[in-house]
Amino acid sequence: MNEIEAAVRQWLERVVIGLNLCPFAARPVLGGRVRVFVSAATTELDLLTDLQLELARLDETPVAQLETTLVVAPQMLADFLDYNDFLDRADELLQSFEWDGTYQVASFHPQYQFDGTEPDDPENLSNRSPYPMLHLLREDSVEAAVEAHPDVDGIPEANIRRLRGLTPEQRRELFGL
Repeated sequence: MNEIEAAVRQWLERVVIGLNLCPFAARPVLGGRVRVFVSAATTELDLLTDLQLELARLDETPVAQLETTLVVAPQMLADFLDYNDFLDRADELLQSFEWDGTYQVASFHPQYQFDGTEPDDPENLSNRSPYPMLHLLREDSVEAAVEAHPDVDGIPEANIRRLRGLTPEQRRELFGL
């Protein structure tokens, strides 16, 4: 495992699962069904190609073996606005291969900022990651997780409370802030 994958897995363990930001993450992570693919892409075309190959891998692999994939782009999309623009191309890729409705892309970025928030608002930490990432999710898995959760609509507010409740030391330790 290289250092980038190790950092992403540590983030999954300490932040996503450790803070319970995604109550659906622990089972596939602990079950070894989360792939972390570190892309060597330096152009949008190369990254789109990597996304296509990773989506095809999900398509060809049973969910019992591989539930989801994090595509990490450490060499590009450092600027959040560029990253945000690229998300449209990722969605277009899903549509062009008729994968929309089968897969979806969730977004994580070191500078993630929700619309209408200030850059330093702790709310943004829920989607901040060590590197720009595109999380490829199976729609069936998302639907099953949502149906099984007692209060899926309450997750964002619970996350905001949890993140705002972190001390400055905890933020620094978990997010390097």
